[in-house]
Amino acid sequence: MHSSVETIQYLKTVPNRFEFIFTPKHASWINIIEAFFSKTTRTVLRGIRAKSKEEITVRISRYIDTLNQTPVVFKWSYTMGANPAGVEMV
Repeated sequence: MHSSVETIQYLKTVPNRFEFIFTPKHASWINIIEAFFSKTTRTVLRGIRAKSKEEITVRISRYIDTLNQTPVVFKWSYTMGANPAGVEMV
């Protein structure tokens, strides 16, 4: 998505507004939203038999509401200078 032609064209119209740091496609563990989706799937959706899309939507919404009752501030600790073994810096 972030590398689509449309996205690249849009970003050229708003210079210096966004800073994109592209993570490797094989490194979803670096992307915080991927971790959230993974945990949500394991916590809410694994092993259920939903009768409708609405039921799934309700379950996910209820889970997010529960998380929002006691929010946790995530502090990113990975630095661009860090180079895990085997990762090629381009």
